[in-house]
Amino acid sequence: MNENAFEIGVLRLGHRIIRDKRVTMHAFLVSRAFGASAFIIHGDKDSKLEENANKIVRIWGGRIRIEYTENWLETVRKWREAGGLITHLTMYGMPVESVINDVRRSGRILVIIGGQKVPGEAYRVSDYNVSITNQPHSEIAALAIFLDRVFQGKELYKQHENPRVFIVPSPRGKVICRNPLYRDDSIGRR
Repeated sequence: MNENAFEIGVLRLGHRIIRDKRVTMHAFLVSRAFGASAFIIHGDKDSKLEENANKIVRIWGGRIRIEYTENWLETVRKWREAGGLITHLTMYGMPVESVINDVRRSGRILVIIGGQKVPGEAYRVSDYNVSITNQPHSEIAALAIFLDRVFQGKELYKQHENPRVFIVPSPRGKVICRNPLYRDDSIGRR
């Protein structure tokens, strides 16, 4: 299946502003960089995190949507009704290599990643509970590996739409270029 044919949403369960802002932001960064089309936050409503995520998209490009849901089960239901497959990343699931071909055939995938303790319902509503390893690990690492398996490495060369800045690969140093279509002098300044 063509990588552009995939619609992948990442549902981050149980975000807590005080404790999870960095982890949730890193989950968003991986989702965007690795080709997801939606990042859905459940838990605490975090306008600052959403603002920062949208700023990343404005500067670095891409078409990922940032959404918030109060009711994650309703989000799962809507995704499924629209023909989506529900996957839940957990160390208790089936090994990714044993299910990835079936998952990849779907074309529309909602990936659930945990935050605080994941409700048992997440295991029951998922079409696939997928493990990257059966050892304790980071949901961010699991998400990166899962998306890499879905896209078969093609996401590593993805060019995001309308970037204001982009990196030019270099064996030494940093080469950051500004897109000449944009004249925003505030990019890159703190």
